[in-house]
Amino acid sequence: MSVRQPHPIEIRSYEILRSRVDLSALPPLSRAVAERVIHATGDLAYADDLVTEEESLRQGWAALRTGAPIVTDEGMVAAGISARETLCHATDPAAARMARAAGVTRSAAAVRLSYSEVGPGAVWAIGSAHEAITEIIERRVRPALVVGVPAGFVGASEAKEALRASGLPQLSNVSEKGGSVVAAAAVNALLYHEPAAP
Repeated sequence: MSVRQPHPIEIRSYEILRSRVDLSALPPLSRAVAERVIHATGDLAYADDLVTEEESLRQGWAALRTGAPIVTDEGMVAAGISARETLCHATDPAAARMARAAGVTRSAAAVRLSYSEVGPGAVWAIGSAHEAITEIIERRVRPALVVGVPAGFVGASEAKEALRASGLPQLSNVSEKGGSVVAAAAVNALLYHEPAAP
């Protein structure tokens, strides 16, 4: 991973963000993720809405640094992650065929296809399909990290709660909000993070 040079507008945006919410007490990766999510959404409430553990983020960060695959549940999440290639089978005709044959949602079928391709140790970024989270848990995909932040009033909060209860390394949020922007921002925060010099 190369060191990013942020645009002056981004630098100024972070200055404003830090003047409005103090996240300095958070561990480094938790702070990086929270700040990037707030920056991407303009929503300061994410300071209290995000749920993770630093060790989970460290595991995801370390996996990304060694080239772990990034799997997304939709093209919008994939489009938001610009620093690395991602894998997304959401629109793959094979996912549609598998979904019909197995009687599962297309999102669940896409998880099955992706896992057969990447195996354990991937970073999964779920911004839309709560069914993808359920499938990740049930398939026991052994991820490096699951960023599970789908938005919605039906099933999203419950899926995120199940993810937190699963024991998998995860980043989620409590409320019904979330979405592709949040998922991409969280992964980008890990991709861009450079540890402070000793």
